[in-house]
Amino acid sequence: MSGSTAESTQGLRLLAAAEAGEDLGQRLEQLNAIGASLSAERDINRLLESILVAAKTITRADGGTLYRVAEDRTLRFEIVRTTSLHYYLGGTTGTPVPFYPIHLEGKDGKPNHNMVAAYAALTGKTVNIPDAYVAEGFDFSGTRNFDKKTGYRSKSFLTVPMKNHENEIIGVLQLINAQGPGGEIMAFSASDQRLAESLASQAAIALTNRMLINQLEELFESFINLMNTAIDEKSPYTGGHCQRVPQLTMMLAEAVNETQDGPLSSFTMTDKDRYELKIAGLLHDCGKVTTPVHVVDKATKLEAIFDRVHLIDTRFEVLKRDAEIELLKEKALLVAHGAKRAEHDAADARHRERLRRLDEDRAFLRACNIGGEAMRDADIERVKAIAGYTWTDISGHQARFLTEDELKNLIIRAGTLTPEERQVINHHIVATIKMLEALPWPRHLKNVPEYAGGHHERMDGKGYPKGLTREQMSVQARVMGIADIFEALTAKDRPYKKGKTLSESLEILGRFRLNGHIDPDLFDVFVRKRVYRRYAEQFLDKEQIDEVDESKIPGFGS
Repeated sequence: MSGSTAESTQGLRLLAAAEAGEDLGQRLEQLNAIGASLSAERDINRLLESILVAAKTITRADGGTLYRVAEDRTLRFEIVRTTSLHYYLGGTTGTPVPFYPIHLEGKDGKPNHNMVAAYAALTGKTVNIPDAYVAEGFDFSGTRNFDKKTGYRSKSFLTVPMKNHENEIIGVLQLINAQGPGGEIMAFSASDQRLAESLASQAAIALTNRMLINQLEELFESFINLMNTAIDEKSPYTGGHCQRVPQLTMMLAEAVNETQDGPLSSFTMTDKDRYELKIAGLLHDCGKVTTPVHVVDKATKLEAIFDRVHLIDTRFEVLKRDAEIELLKEKALLVAHGAKRAEHDAADARHRERLRRLDEDRAFLRACNIGGEAMRDADIERVKAIAGYTWTDISGHQARFLTEDELKNLIIRAGTLTPEERQVINHHIVATIKMLEALPWPRHLKNVPEYAGGHHERMDGKGYPKGLTREQMSVQARVMGIADIFEALTAKDRPYKKGKTLSESLEILGRFRLNGHIDPDLFDVFVRKRVYRRYAEQFLDKEQIDEVDESKIPGFGS
């Protein structure tokens, strides 16, 4: 060989080495970038898919399979991808992998070293096979059957165990058919193997961390649901509320997120934002665990441990009995004095009128006891007049017909709660904020107390407990305020009212928008995007879902 030829050969080798070095450097950069992206991925399916795609990319593999070790000691197919066949299964495709899992042990209990993926999982060793058709020691019959059906030629295999930071094998990464610069199938190189092993290690740690985080989040949400179940068991009138408000909150928040124009067009949510709002929604009424049951469940104005209206019924019966006794005494006197028939008839008429009036008064008080939207002044005066009746109590003394407490409850203008009981109910939001602010929230959940604690504030600053104005509240807290009100209006499980129809609820919500109670822009999205309709289809009875004329909703479009 001449000197010039030797120099030329040496030059080509150096050039090839330089190109190989540059290629390896680029692939190492890819590996670093991939590691960072894997750590950031929250969704398990997307994470698994990203792992396999990344492994195929840095090794230039045409095909690949990702297995996970299942609790029953099998390798379960998670993702299968073969680029040249356009063959994609599992992961985000929505198409399940139809292959049976690979058992790590045989029926005799011995390790399954015949299957290359099982061998890698059992031994923790990487297996690099240049050509599966001539390889010895492993069963590739399944591969050959796949090739017969598809016309594919599975040749080079790189099977890498996925070992996490606790040295546990949690899966296997299998790559098929490394491709050369011209597309030719070649064996996986030593650098391919090192890169794949490094990626498998990073992927195993990322997957383990994500699974651990998911388990912790699941545990956390289970504790929240446990608390809501406790509220539900304590009062059936609030448990459904704790479940429905988060659903409606997310519906409205997503509608706002999709809004491309108007004052809310800049509002966007990431997956982390969604999770934070979801948790806030689930916890928005956690303070109700401190609210006394007799207040939460107060279905009528006179209800305490029992409905005291029955005591009043008894007093009316006493008055009717007294009236009958008085009639008999009067008629005895009439007989003694030889009164005429007309006088007897007049006494009977007065008695019947008195009984009629007592029956009407009793029916009136029973109606007042139910509670409603608003009690008229004339009705309040009539209750006070009835309270002035007297009756003979059990001790034989003359007593006012209604006690001061009974009178105070029966003249409640709206609902069934006295101002003091309303304060007890309202205290739940103070308790909610106090409970939530005491927790050591991680950074991605730090806004939960503000979101959950603001759903009883008003845009005009007249809400509670802090009297915040619209400018002092986040969009999320304002969203929850609308969700809380609309759920309460349409709820059919409250002790003191029936669930309102859609049109009735939207009319009230529209008035709230006009008087500064709720956010006008969010109300506009709520109606315009028909969020109310989507919620109704999931949670309301058919008779509540009536036709809505949006042009008649107060405050909409103005």
